[in-house]
Amino acid sequence: MDIHVGVDVGGTFTDLAINIPSENRLIRHKLPSTPEEPDRAIIEGLKVVLEKHSLDASSIVRISHGTTVGTNALIQRSCGTVAVVTTDGFRDLLEIGRQVRPKVYDIHLDNPKPLVPRHLRIEVSERMRADGRIHVPLDEDAVRAAAAQLVTEKVDCVVVCFLHSYAFPAHEERAVEILREELPPEIQVLSSTSVYAEFREYERFSTAVLNGALRTVMNEYLDRFTRQVSDLGVQVEPKVSLSAGGLMSIQMARDLPVRASLSGPAAGVIGVAYRATNLKQHNLITLDVGGTSADVSLLREGIPAEVHDQVLAGFPLRLPALDVSAVGAGGGSIAWIDTDDLLKVGPHSAGADPGPACYGLGGELATVTDANVVLGRLNSDALLDGHMPIDRELSNKTIAGLANRLDLDVTETARGIIRVCCATIVKAIRRISIERGLDSTGFALFAYGGGGPLLAREIAYDLGLEKIVVPPSPGILCAEGLLNCDLRSDFVKTALMAFDEDSANSLNDARRELGMAAKLWFEDEAILPEQRQLSWTVDLRYKGQNFELSIPLPDEESGVATCSSLIQAFHQAHETHYGFASPAEAIEFVNMKVKAIGKFDSPAVPTLSQVAPARPVAHRRVVFETEDWFDTPVFRRDALAPGQQTKGPAIIEQLDATTVVYPGDSSVVDIWGNLIIDLEVERVL
Repeated sequence: MDIHVGVDVGGTFTDLAINIPSENRLIRHKLPSTPEEPDRAIIEGLKVVLEKHSLDASSIVRISHGTTVGTNALIQRSCGTVAVVTTDGFRDLLEIGRQVRPKVYDIHLDNPKPLVPRHLRIEVSERMRADGRIHVPLDEDAVRAAAAQLVTEKVDCVVVCFLHSYAFPAHEERAVEILREELPPEIQVLSSTSVYAEFREYERFSTAVLNGALRTVMNEYLDRFTRQVSDLGVQVEPKVSLSAGGLMSIQMARDLPVRASLSGPAAGVIGVAYRATNLKQHNLITLDVGGTSADVSLLREGIPAEVHDQVLAGFPLRLPALDVSAVGAGGGSIAWIDTDDLLKVGPHSAGADPGPACYGLGGELATVTDANVVLGRLNSDALLDGHMPIDRELSNKTIAGLANRLDLDVTETARGIIRVCCATIVKAIRRISIERGLDSTGFALFAYGGGGPLLAREIAYDLGLEKIVVPPSPGILCAEGLLNCDLRSDFVKTALMAFDEDSANSLNDARRELGMAAKLWFEDEAILPEQRQLSWTVDLRYKGQNFELSIPLPDEESGVATCSSLIQAFHQAHETHYGFASPAEAIEFVNMKVKAIGKFDSPAVPTLSQVAPARPVAHRRVVFETEDWFDTPVFRRDALAPGQQTKGPAIIEQLDATTVVYPGDSSVVDIWGNLIIDLEVERVL
């Protein structure tokens, strides 16, 4: 009996999904996170599941893990101490950046302080030209002097960032060799090109520094985690989730922890893509509402969008990642009144400790969760199938305080909190759809996370959507998505040059170089030939442009016909993205990229057994779109039969989430357990 385990650690809850394909069985478990020691909740959860279901840890064939340890460490500035050795004259590049303010109209908000203080940014004499010629030789004595200076500074990591090393890394590699010879072994040394060898020095330097800052904290965490997993009797090495939606080995996670920095939201999108294969609707807007934030993304024809530029804790990060946008609007988001006497929600969150007031753990501020309790949408006795007691009176008390200041009653204020929270999420979805020229009305809203199904209806209506999909375990979909990820690594070759129909030789040279790097990675990861897959793209732009567009590159060796088709595809992509194309303009080749994938066998999506249609287990009074209270039937999600239809109003409860079916809407359960909600065309008043 093979067991597949997916683990997602969030700010409020830790989720486990255990798939046993031979038994068509998916076990779900959820428990509060332990922010100070995130691995403790994972191990506790695994122990409970293995014991409760009489499972043998040695039968686990894969354990995939998504973590926010790195992201939290950067946000809290609790990461390692990093020094930078850089080209003479570029000491302040990390501080100067792009001269772009975080918010154009906020003169008080500045960029975050650099992770590397100025006295730890050391210049050495060297200069490589953009064409590879040596303008100034590397001063090896200066590198040794830098090492001597850094020995006394108690740094954890030294990052070497030289100009033009993305294409010509010789100086950078030699400096790394010298520093490793001169520095104690406990001080880690890495080059910027070992993290991601792409041009644009500011983003490359920043990415390398972020990686260096995370190495210490992630290595300590992974040491504890792997040791405790092994002590449980698990015989396979865990895998770590990537921001780009795949998995990497523990060793790669130790070397390149920054690649896992945004892995949690990415795993959820992969989970949506996995389940979307069984849906009639493949154009989806994903909505993942957790305790602290809401993450939104788009799938077109079931394929998630990908980006290469992100911001992590205020710093630019240049690495492949799924295109997920986050806003501070989760179940724990705090409602407050601004100086303009208007109600605001978030971005600050009550988190897991103390959490919303209704948890009874000391929280005294009203949250989105408290508002849902007051409105009757959430169970006012307990959540997590009775394992988490809820105190409705505490929610009433906190929201009453806001209501008095707003001169509203408690119900109106609670509804206002939900509306403000949903408006924030709708704005985020419009940024990734309508503001990019995409008509979202033909999409369905795929709602998951502990709070997604609670808020989905109002968000879908505001966007003009007519259908909502709620998976069987919405609060655990990120963990479930990790069950279906493949091993992945990305490689890039920058070569700025003119591109035309005669550029085939240059394409083939770059392909051979990247192909060799991918082959070495496949061999290091012991990926069998039949499991190997490569996906190629080239980045092109019109000469003089600052940004490029990615164009798919065929697998076979390039010729004149390949170059011609790439040129035509680029013109079409430019017109799609920017509304025009300029066929007479010269084109530049910027990067070639390859995505190397080691395919895993994905367990099949479990199907539901035929049972008798479920009946309500209770009734309670619930507020929906008006202040009217509806006597609403409450159903157990796991009791619903395939094909069972439910007419709103209805509340559907389960371990990890609560789904709200509004008056006039209707829902049906498909064979895979997805809850499909069709919205009434005209809004109920």
